[in-house]
Amino acid sequence: MSLQSMTGFARREGTVGRYRWVWELRSVNGKGLDFRLRLPPGFERLEADVRRLLSEAFSRGNMQVSLSVSASDAPLAAVINRDALAALLTLRGELGDLIDSAPLRLDSLLSIRGIVDFREVEEDTAETESRDAAILDGFAAALADLGDMRRREGETLAGLLQGQIAKIAELAATVEQDPSRTPEEIARRLTAQVAALLEAAPSLDRDRLHQEAAVLATKADLREEIDRLTSHVAAARELIARGGPVGRKLDFLAQEFNRESNTICSKSNSAAVTAAGIELKVVIDQFREQVQNLE
Repeated sequence: MSLQSMTGFARREGTVGRYRWVWELRSVNGKGLDFRLRLPPGFERLEADVRRLLSEAFSRGNMQVSLSVSASDAPLAAVINRDALAALLTLRGELGDLIDSAPLRLDSLLSIRGIVDFREVEEDTAETESRDAAILDGFAAALADLGDMRRREGETLAGLLQGQIAKIAELAATVEQDPSRTPEEIARRLTAQVAALLEAAPSLDRDRLHQEAAVLATKADLREEIDRLTSHVAAARELIARGGPVGRKLDFLAQEFNRESNTICSKSNSAAVTAAGIELKVVIDQFREQVQNLE
């Protein structure tokens, strides 16, 4: 399973009967899965199916979904107002001695308001269901297109993230291999500091100073931070290789990366280690920024 970006766009259109429909789907970053649907009047009944299909296809992203439908002129049917026609014929009979008794012509009836009305032929249930099914099939196709686009962008993001993780691993190795981290160098530096203190203030307790120096040496050790960075790098690589909706887990690892880099900078007694720690923070910020785009 590959990674998916949360950004994408898809458009599908088609015709069914006298109707032309167009679906447009837009997806952007989001903490969860949020829908904004715009369905034309008369098509609100599709909302439940649209929401169900979206939930089955994606787990994160702010979705904007719009449907537009246009229709050609509907066929017309002539509707006779039989009550009005009966009343007209009754009146004609009553006035038979006073008016022309020629048979009524169709054009005469059509000219009399209220006798014949022309109305659009209403769809039956089967036609409506067939139209709705075709429009929903178009929506499913648009969802598939959106998923393809999100996966393509996810593949690009995976390459960027793997490069950033490799850089984090490289910088962790730089910190680990820095000469300032060797026990000999730590001991030399603390010995020099203790000697400087005793020279400035001979009355200081020599044993107490050595105890404090030992505590400082322990606190200055970066072994735990380096080991955790290495563990987080392995976890991030595993998540990217696994694929699927792993954005939240990678975001958590980005926070952990940042915590370790902060600790390295605060403990550092070496300009080289501090520089590596600062560069770590820059790369981790870039990593987290890209992770925000992942499902």
